[in-house]
Amino acid sequence: MQAKSALTSFLLLIGVLLTGGSPLYGQQAGQVFRAGAATSNITPRIGTSINGNMQDVITTGIHDETHARALVLDDGTIQLAIVVSDLCMVPREILDAAKQRAQSVTRIPAERMMMSATHTHSAGTACSVFQSDPDADYTKFLTERIADAVIRANNNLAPARIGWGVGHEPSQVFNRRWRMKPGTAMPNPFGTEDKVRMNPGVGNPDLLEPAGPIDPEIPVISVQTPEGRPLALLANYSLHYVGGTAKGEISADYYGMFAERMKQLLCTIEDGPAFVAMMSNGTSGNINNIDFGGEKPRPTQPYEKMRAVANVVAAEAYKVYQTIEYRDWISLDARQTEISLGVRKPDAKELKRATDIVASAKGPNMVSREEIYARETTLIKNYPDQVPIILQAFRLGDLAITAIPCEVFVEIGLELKEKSPFKPTFTISLANGYNGYLPTPEHHRLGGYETWRARSSYLEVDASPKITKTLYDLLSKLKATHP
Repeated sequence: MQAKSALTSFLLLIGVLLTGGSPLYGQQAGQVFRAGAATSNITPRIGTSINGNMQDVITTGIHDETHARALVLDDGTIQLAIVVSDLCMVPREILDAAKQRAQSVTRIPAERMMMSATHTHSAGTACSVFQSDPDADYTKFLTERIADAVIRANNNLAPARIGWGVGHEPSQVFNRRWRMKPGTAMPNPFGTEDKVRMNPGVGNPDLLEPAGPIDPEIPVISVQTPEGRPLALLANYSLHYVGGTAKGEISADYYGMFAERMKQLLCTIEDGPAFVAMMSNGTSGNINNIDFGGEKPRPTQPYEKMRAVANVVAAEAYKVYQTIEYRDWISLDARQTEISLGVRKPDAKELKRATDIVASAKGPNMVSREEIYARETTLIKNYPDQVPIILQAFRLGDLAITAIPCEVFVEIGLELKEKSPFKPTFTISLANGYNGYLPTPEHHRLGGYETWRARSSYLEVDASPKITKTLYDLLSKLKATHP
């Protein structure tokens, strides 16, 4: 015992000397940084719903398995859990239940768990959107399996070191909302005209200019054993999704392919817990992978495009990985709050129009845009006037991650990065619930698909400034207590 105590004191003294007379990043005697990672299979059964489209799709096959991927970090005082699941979106009810189950086993507080969906459009349905509804057995299964990912990652906790860097890959992200030439008709399902068009078509002669920017950054967090064996890698990219599957097949999209490619690139040796890579969705509410201002691309086979995107993004992440400087210990912290936001509900005239359209439809399945959005209008009328949402900010040393339960527009993410007191900072979208698209007030005035009122877009027009202000407050509190 005396020898162990002497060794600890000696190592602490070395840390003090190397850091100019103070413990490393606020490290206290005896503190060891630990990390654990794990995956949990969340592939749905054949015959259940796939969401991500305005028409429901039934699962007929599995191209690649979908997973919940978890990373648990422990600085000796505080534990944080980050989970990224291969789902289009996941409601707060499922995640709240998963957090409670994971907390009961791991003792990690639920408010220190950040759980998100990737936004693959070829996964099992977790919540009702457009004409897709979840299978009750699948939602129960998801709750258990997402919690299991945290529990298994926690079981794998072991001494580790951590580092990060930021790459850039502009070739795979394009703003999908376009201003069109004066006089171009841009009708919407509500009988009025928009000022921008989403996905206007490659080579459309009426194209004028993109209605917003892109974010080409790829933040990369890497965790290794003290000896340098890769344990986990968390990346973030503001790309909506890629798509291009065979009909009815389940796939994790480029997010899952990125994870597999990183595993190949890092040549991991399975002499301990398996290496886990995960790609989280950044602020991509108005971003996709199509260059509408460019030349028409050649036809591709199913899964070809998503694999190409995964390989390009993984190559840039690998470049970043090779330059990362690791720390044997960092301090961790987290802040969470809940705010209420208004719901854009239809007035009497809008509801009457929607009810008439639904009544005149030929069958229970809505086909036209007008029918589909009329049905959404009749459903939104039953929403409460205010909805609660969870907002989070995690601090990993000098790096910060914010979390928003929406399909967040890229302008919001760029603003958070610019004004955050932490560098780098990035945002994980579709986190801790699902509350539809989050356009800025300026984009609400332009209209377009992402603003059309539905269960996929219903928050008040001023939701984004209220969210960003709250996140700035959380980041400021993290900064004030940063050692």
